[in-house]
Amino acid sequence: MSDLIVQVEGTAGRITLNRAKALNALTYEMCLEIEAALDLWEADPKVTVIILDAAGDRAFCSGGDITVMYETAKAGNFEYGRKFWTDEYRLNAKLATSPKPIVSFLHGFTMGGGVGLGCHVSHRVVCANSQIAMPECSIGLVPDVGGSLLLARSPGRFGEYLGTTTSRMGPADAIFAGFADYYIPRDQWPNMIKALCDTGRTEVLPQAAVDPGPAPLLSIEAEVNEFFRGEYFSDIIINLQHTGGRFALETLKKLEKPSPLAMAATIEMIHRVRGLNDIVPALEMEYRFTHRSAEEGDFIEGIRALVIDKDKSPKWQHGLTDPLLSAASAMLRPLGPLSLDLTET
Repeated sequence: MSDLIVQVEGTAGRITLNRAKALNALTYEMCLEIEAALDLWEADPKVTVIILDAAGDRAFCSGGDITVMYETAKAGNFEYGRKFWTDEYRLNAKLATSPKPIVSFLHGFTMGGGVGLGCHVSHRVVCANSQIAMPECSIGLVPDVGGSLLLARSPGRFGEYLGTTTSRMGPADAIFAGFADYYIPRDQWPNMIKALCDTGRTEVLPQAAVDPGPAPLLSIEAEVNEFFRGEYFSDIIINLQHTGGRFALETLKKLEKPSPLAMAATIEMIHRVRGLNDIVPALEMEYRFTHRSAEEGDFIEGIRALVIDKDKSPKWQHGLTDPLLSAASAMLRPLGPLSLDLTET
């Protein structure tokens, strides 16, 4: 069975992720096949809209399939991961800049690589069971696949909060934070997809959208903007530690689990890309970290602890209160001739 179903239906190019048992995790081969379809349909006047959806009930895309990345990096081969990220980031850039409307239907888990696939496009639909997150810091990475730009565009300091705590967003929060556009009950999705295929008109989406209710994140807006306004990650930690109260204690507990190095770099990265209107510089910034993540960062240990051994007890290089500015800045320093090159090879 193919990992992807790629077809033209009426006026629509349809891409359906078809790895339901693996929560539709994105493989390297899937990235290349999706990119090839986008290139083909961009030049095809008969295709006026592109649809991204996924099989199964549990996930649109739970992230990138990182097992091979771990195995190759563990063996000392860091080039496989770097090549994967390079080609995946090129796909993210094409999705974000497509001249044709792209509609993504984001049910269940949409995380990491799934965000890069489904949250940069022009029309993003969620439903009651949608759970969207950038959990990379928990495995020693930074929010990548253009996620740093999405986070930087979130209201106030929610980008810093969501990126470091790796918190999940339900449908209302995803719309509030800028990761989705429309809440449409999932039982209406087949009708929406049929209408898009028949007419190519995306106006059917806002017409069918309903109010998801208030975003739960709004209940902590004042605290997030107060505590996460620090220039550096250490500022945030100091503010939380010296304040007390329920929000501070709960947030510190969340920040005890991810990689301190990754969180510190995430804060710096979001600040650097804030205000950008172009995904490419954000991808270039992210690649500085991911390029180094296995050889110099916490990536291998993070995957071991959460995915391979599943002991959930990673031994990070740094502690939460360590001076992290220098180490984080080093992970984000320019790569020179090794910088991200989105030219197709």
